[in-house]
Amino acid sequence: MNDVPHSSTTTSSIPVVSTSPFLSQSARWPWLTPRKKLWIAIIIAHIVFFVGLSAQVFAGGVEGDLGLYRKWSQSGFLVNYWPGLDYAWVYPSGALAPLAFANLFGPGLFLGMWLLLTFALNIASFFALLGRSTNARRLTASWWWLVILIILSPVALLRLDGITAPMVIIALVYMAKRPRFAGFMIAAATWIKVWPAAFFLAMLTNLRQWRKLVIAGIVTSVVVIGAVVASGGGAFLFSFISAQGSRNLQLEAPITTPWLWLSLLNVPGFDRAYGIELATWEVTGPGAEIASSLMNLAMASAVLVVFILLIRARIRRAAVEDVMLMGAFAFVAALIVFNKVGSPQYMLWLAPIIAVALTHGLTKWRFPALLMLAISVATTLVFPVLYMPLIYGSRWVAILLTLRNLMLMVLLGWSLMRLYQLGKKPTVPVDTNAIATHPAKN
Repeated sequence: MNDVPHSSTTTSSIPVVSTSPFLSQSARWPWLTPRKKLWIAIIIAHIVFFVGLSAQVFAGGVEGDLGLYRKWSQSGFLVNYWPGLDYAWVYPSGALAPLAFANLFGPGLFLGMWLLLTFALNIASFFALLGRSTNARRLTASWWWLVILIILSPVALLRLDGITAPMVIIALVYMAKRPRFAGFMIAAATWIKVWPAAFFLAMLTNLRQWRKLVIAGIVTSVVVIGAVVASGGGAFLFSFISAQGSRNLQLEAPITTPWLWLSLLNVPGFDRAYGIELATWEVTGPGAEIASSLMNLAMASAVLVVFILLIRARIRRAAVEDVMLMGAFAFVAALIVFNKVGSPQYMLWLAPIIAVALTHGLTKWRFPALLMLAISVATTLVFPVLYMPLIYGSRWVAILLTLRNLMLMVLLGWSLMRLYQLGKKPTVPVDTNAIATHPAKN
């Protein structure tokens, strides 16, 4: 018998097919890039948002503050009696635009149209944050913004602030590459809710850098003012200032904390009361009216302190992007901490600034980003999840609310400290266009 040559087969010549469940996703689905994963998550989140509200959408109903919004817009469409034009209103006249859009096809489709507008702006904000290409910073910022939208969805979907927040993100991303467009967006957002005016305040310390943006904002404001005056609403153009100034201490505001606890401890003379006109819960008791009247002065003083720190940082030639973002953040934080209203949607004032700041690098903004996540969770737990127990006297919920308010104060303190550090010593000059060049080209 002839010997059969023995051929040894090495493992290298045998294809190995791994069935391990731990095989990396990139090996299983090479098309599933980090950018695509994010977009899948964004789409799924908004589908869940819609499904959660679909019963009301198809029944022609509304949720939350949209009931007030629909009533205001209906009075305009039915009897030509518009808030901000025919009577004093708590919002700037520009807020009529999203309300009118939502009511274009009647009150039965108000919620559906509102969600359409909100979803479109959210998607646009993600396109802006990600830009044409992808890097880790943009992905981090976009994921963070998505998590914030999910946590704060009760207000992000059903309040005017859910309209202005993505508008501000878009404006901040493009403010150097497209300053006129950014100026229009910030001014338009300001005429819907006042808080984006903080960015114009921050720009006053460096008008030469932001000249085109500020001019675009002024032109937009002139157009809005002209439209309001032409519609006969000149007498109520700034009625929102006095309307906000006359409000009482709202239950969730940081300044309200002592009165809230005194009412929960059943101290005579202190109580929680319902404000029918704006559907808000307020606190009453000795000193509440005085504190309410002093809040406007306290807020103005805080804004002045921030402005002085901004000028100091600018004189010391701090980096333009640091001055702009940190200054705006400090302004907004001051508007929240010294505000006698303290509504949950105010958290959407801070989040857009952090989201855009994260695209510049995580290190500087890691602390506020993480703290903002905790603040958002606490805010949503207080409202709407545990709001009724709070109204009926739950001290556990009051502790959570108190911690939330303390965290907001910490954010304000952090921003003031950072502004002070920016003005402490001269820094190496940087490209003044750095704040927004990355989304368009990198």
